[in-house]
Amino acid sequence: MTDAGAPPNPHSAGQASTPYRVLARKYRPSSFDDLIGQEAVVRTVSNAFETGRIPQAWILTGVRGVGKTTTARILARALNYEMPDGSVKGPTVQMPTLGVHCQAIMESRHMDVLEMDAASHTGVDDVRQINDSVRYAPASARYKVYIIDEVHMLSTAAFNAFLKTLEEPPEHAKFVFATTEIRKVPVTVLSRCQRFDLRRVEADVLMKHLANIAAKENVEIEPEALGIIARAAEGSVRDSLSLLDQAIAHAAGTVKADAVRQMLGLADRTRVIDLFDSLARGDIASAFREFRDQYDVGADPIVVLSDLAEFVNFVTRVKIVPATADNVAYGETERVRARDFASKISMRALSRMWQMLLKGITEVQAATRPAAAAEMVLVRIAYVADLPTPDEAIKMLEQNGGGSPVVSGGGATRSAPAGPVASAAPVRIPTSSPSSFGGGGARPQMATPAPDPQAAAPVLRVTSFTQLVALAGQKRDLLTKGALEGDMRLVRFEEGRLEVALEPNASKTMISDLARKFELWTGRRWTVIVSNEPGQPTLRSVNQAAKQEHARTAEADPRVREVLSRFPGAKVVEVRRLAPEAPESDINADYGSDDPPDGSDGDDL
Repeated sequence: MTDAGAPPNPHSAGQASTPYRVLARKYRPSSFDDLIGQEAVVRTVSNAFETGRIPQAWILTGVRGVGKTTTARILARALNYEMPDGSVKGPTVQMPTLGVHCQAIMESRHMDVLEMDAASHTGVDDVRQINDSVRYAPASARYKVYIIDEVHMLSTAAFNAFLKTLEEPPEHAKFVFATTEIRKVPVTVLSRCQRFDLRRVEADVLMKHLANIAAKENVEIEPEALGIIARAAEGSVRDSLSLLDQAIAHAAGTVKADAVRQMLGLADRTRVIDLFDSLARGDIASAFREFRDQYDVGADPIVVLSDLAEFVNFVTRVKIVPATADNVAYGETERVRARDFASKISMRALSRMWQMLLKGITEVQAATRPAAAAEMVLVRIAYVADLPTPDEAIKMLEQNGGGSPVVSGGGATRSAPAGPVASAAPVRIPTSSPSSFGGGGARPQMATPAPDPQAAAPVLRVTSFTQLVALAGQKRDLLTKGALEGDMRLVRFEEGRLEVALEPNASKTMISDLARKFELWTGRRWTVIVSNEPGQPTLRSVNQAAKQEHARTAEADPRVREVLSRFPGAKVVEVRRLAPEAPESDINADYGSDDPPDGSDGDDL
């Protein structure tokens, strides 16, 4: 029963008469102007139509959801575009309004535009029907267009039956093929078609497209939620619209990023970054705690590791191309912290982490207890966070005279013992020749375990904070070097004693490791104190200020101003000081590490 005094529901009649159309169908492009991310295809077709160079067959390829079938229908519409007054005399890409045949073509019910699904029509008889009908002229349109979707599903005999008709069709017949498996199409068919590769749509382009559709649907959605949907779609417009449809129904109101993550089963991006931070620092306990917290709230271990691998890839791309961090498809926190990690972590450490995650994800997928397997993967990554690479191990062996290398670790289980090492029986280890890592065939020699680092390492004098930073660079400990430069403000410095003030985002666990590392590097005891005093500016901020000052000085130069005036929008990005050429042997000796020989970060070079 209904309340007589209640107002009528305005949506009830519409819902009864017009069923809901999903966004992927409702906003399907109907002209070349509506296609997004396929500018090369539109330009080629436009030029072909303008010059009259229209081929007899096209083949469209690309991943699912990029618009192959839609583009085929738009091509059929453009070939047969005709206004009621007869003002359009031939094929055109300019279709501002619906023509005589447009509506029927876009709805797949025009008698001269025949669509066939090759997945369900794979035999010779289906192709024979096309060969028989192609001889007859179109009933009302300008061209008879055959659209064959998933053409790679045709049998070999069907392809062979198609060849003659495809090579010499009547003038009134055109063919448009679409496929996701271009390699399964015979070369004899490909050679008779003009091929278009529809590319994946970039995430930022997808975000704008989804935002426009959300505005038309009167749906409020957070930009971060749009970015999550665009990345999850992996370049597929149809997938992105389906996910947007699902997110709108899931949220039942404003679409928030947390709701989209919950819908897709994704881990919180901020927590994934915190997990990455713990692994990079070698803090196994913190990594375990963060992973367990995510697992307890329902995160899938495989998804956590996959998101972690995706962030490792993002940091690596930011390190190689810093402009990658400007992509709005990623959240602000993700971009800011990726820049910070890219400046601190070496490329070898990132590559090693990526390889271990890639192998670990496969192991977790095959494990009977995925959570336990994922934890063991995290242990493995954190354990090798600051282990030496093979070439660093060779250098350590050479420095210790063939003994076991002393490795500094981020956790207590990996640190070298503080007291004297008990004598033990001699152990066989490889020499530091290339045979240790796949080189020639030198025989292994007898060696004893390395003595106490305090007794073996010569005392190295460090008289300033900058020398200490340079020493971290020479030891290839880029995590410590980045922390000294960006996270610590110098208060007082004496040889053997360092007093610093920490930045708000600095790691508190780093302080306990510094004294041990300094002692290992210099051969003498160090005391590291955290002070409440403001201290001096960080070295990174000083370097940034110097770079900005260099840029301002360069822009004031008349020659630079002349160049900038000739290229509107150009700006000074970096100022480098050219160093005198050095012999090749000196260059190889000085730049054996990622950093310049003076220990600086190279910003002012």
